[in-house]
Amino acid sequence: MSFREKPSPGRLLLDDTVPLTAVIEASQNLQSHTEYIVRVQRGLVCPSLWDNCICCIALSLSLQVCGISLPLPPKKLIGNMDREFIAERQRGLQAFLDSITQHPLLSSSLMVKKFLDPNNYSANYTEIALQQVSMFFRSDLKWEVLEPLKDNGWRIRKKYFLIKNKEQPKERYLLSWVDLGPDKFLSDKDLQSAMKLLTSLSVRVTSESSALLIRPFSERGSLRDHICKVKPRESYLKKYCNPKKSQGLQLQDVKLYGRQILEGLKLLHDGGVFFGHLHASNVIVDDGVCRLADVENGVLGVPSALRPAFTQLRKINTTESIDVFCFGRLLYEMVYGRPPDAVPVDQYPDDPDAAVVSVLQSILSTEACKSGMPSVSQLIRTPLFGDVQLQHSEKLQIKVPSRLREALRTAKESLERRLQEEQRMIHQHRRLTRAQSHHGSEGERKKRKSLARKKSRQSAYENEEDVSVRNNNNSGGRHELLPVHLPHAPPPPPPRPPQVGPVCLSVSPGGRSGV
Repeated sequence: MSFREKPSPGRLLLDDTVPLTAVIEASQNLQSHTEYIVRVQRGLVCPSLWDNCICCIALSLSLQVCGISLPLPPKKLIGNMDREFIAERQRGLQAFLDSITQHPLLSSSLMVKKFLDPNNYSANYTEIALQQVSMFFRSDLKWEVLEPLKDNGWRIRKKYFLIKNKEQPKERYLLSWVDLGPDKFLSDKDLQSAMKLLTSLSVRVTSESSALLIRPFSERGSLRDHICKVKPRESYLKKYCNPKKSQGLQLQDVKLYGRQILEGLKLLHDGGVFFGHLHASNVIVDDGVCRLADVENGVLGVPSALRPAFTQLRKINTTESIDVFCFGRLLYEMVYGRPPDAVPVDQYPDDPDAAVVSVLQSILSTEACKSGMPSVSQLIRTPLFGDVQLQHSEKLQIKVPSRLREALRTAKESLERRLQEEQRMIHQHRRLTRAQSHHGSEGERKKRKSLARKKSRQSAYENEEDVSVRNNNNSGGRHELLPVHLPHAPPPPPPRPPQVGPVCLSVSPGGRSGV
């Protein structure tokens, strides 16, 4: 589907957050090299096969910018067709594929997506974005592109440009172009109204398939840039994959920023606006004040960066619970300088303030993930955030027209239904996988073998008894006759009563008898 084509009703756009898995299933020897057959699967969808593994070296070289060691198995000039060497190299290549598909940032990068799924990721997204931006600039001549910001964010279908206003040449602005996502459930008219409501300080242009926004550029970068102590304009893989100087925030900053972020979420929830994209890169800090960025992502339908995480947890099935879950991960990163490796989290490094751990446990613990998330209002009232004094005491609110509020509610329900259906499929797949694993376990195989031997012995014993009975029956028929009663034979006559004295029996010639 071209990127200017309007999706037909009921047609689901590709969700780039669905993880890809790659498994080397076999190998085949050609004239001078070995080719490995790789099965690539997107989520729970039927797998597609791709039989080219030669580009592993090129991919490894392109990913060196991330600063993570991704060793490839060595090659051999002599003996490279030996069966043992091919098996050993296949195991090394599988370890390489596992390392990139299981890493949260590498697995979402365009290089890895294009390597594993070239059919769906062969388009030149930068060129498509430049075409859209050029069309906009022809209609508004006051803007000028200074430079494209390559690899500034993790989204494949979102591109950034540093621009300026010719009327204010010293000011810098950030232009972002993004393709609409699979969770876009608002009509075009309602989407325009929502964009005006959420981005009142930005220029916004929406088409049938994409959106273009302009907002002030923050030279200080995002909250994650501040935590990782990196330059905002560098590649996100270089900044975030393996940061060397990342450090958690001071407790007073954690309390202040956390309370401000919670107030922003409450503002959106009270207005009926769904977000779902809270993470450290979407928080801008200027002079001690946090601002939520990309709040329009929810209505644009682009999937959340943390979707692979909360789709595994069936209790996180509403937009409000998604925001609370994302806040828990963000709070962990603010405290410890890095996001959690996985959720649930039940063990926490030493922390001087027990109130921090209490809030984290209420969101990220196994019990919380099974029973449900607290509300934003409940988090605001916790000891960690309840005593924070905000500078701006005036009551902020989003005034949403009743028609748009109803459209947002309907879109929110559609988004939640898609999430719950995906969670249901994952849950069923997980149960099936556990059942198959249990059925194929060593213990179960031993039980089945033992049961089969027991049934075999029982069957043999029963067969021996049947043969013995038949032999006895055949042998007994030669020596004695068993009485057989015919079903319709007349009953035998009753016995005569005993008589006293001699009895004489005579037979007359006519056949009559007498005494």
